[in-house]
Amino acid sequence: MQPVIQYIEKELNGLYPSEEIKAFIRIIFEHVCGFSYTQFITTRDKILSHAEKETIERIVIRLKMFEPIQYILGETEFYGLRLNVNPSVLIPRQETEELVQWILETNWLKSPAILDIGTGSGCIALALQKELPAAEVNAVDFSVKALETAHGNAQKNRLQVNFIESDILKWRHRKWENFDVIVSNPPYVRELEKEKMQPNVLEFEPATALFVSDSDPLIFYREISKFALKYLQNNGFLFFEINESLGKEMIRLLSGLGFKKITIKRDLNNKERMLCCQR
Repeated sequence: MQPVIQYIEKELNGLYPSEEIKAFIRIIFEHVCGFSYTQFITTRDKILSHAEKETIERIVIRLKMFEPIQYILGETEFYGLRLNVNPSVLIPRQETEELVQWILETNWLKSPAILDIGTGSGCIALALQKELPAAEVNAVDFSVKALETAHGNAQKNRLQVNFIESDILKWRHRKWENFDVIVSNPPYVRELEKEKMQPNVLEFEPATALFVSDSDPLIFYREISKFALKYLQNNGFLFFEINESLGKEMIRLLSGLGFKKITIKRDLNNKERMLCCQR
């Protein structure tokens, strides 16, 4: 086992930070060999089979092309859930877990009607359903492939969420129920910000879930907010994950539409990444 660890370290050295390489090694052995963290630490003398070595070599080759390890392995963890992921959905991030936690801390109802807009893998909707089993959770996305992934994740985790295929920019074309909580992590990365992004994000994750034009970067926030004016209950909560550079613009947008108690929260990296307001 130790020679394989050294092989991974040698192949990935210079491509990723050393701490990330250590995390890759632990995740790879968990996935390929079924090791728990404790087993990984205490079983360094295990001799791997030929098939296990070949599987690890294939994973390393893809990592050297900067393919996200979550796509390589086909799964990730989010808020205590094991979720399938693929290039049709964004890989759930830590800051989105923080957004879920904020919703859970803020919500005052035991059985709220919740709508997750742009659900992707279903991570937000499923985490909320898991933590609020009496809630009625709905999730919408325009991507059929994303919804297939989200539905599979619901079945995998034995959770009931109502998935809806719809383009939220065309929300006026159909009827909707009223909701106590609306949450969205919509596309918010401006084209001008592409050059700052890592290749594993830029080349592999779905562009439609990431990017907006420089000329109208708040297009999704504006339409979702207008939707919320019509379908969010009085004093209901609207939560967003936001672009850290557009907090002031978001406040102007929402205050102009009449929302109250607009609050921006920083994530663990001290970036303005979350917003909450009330109708």
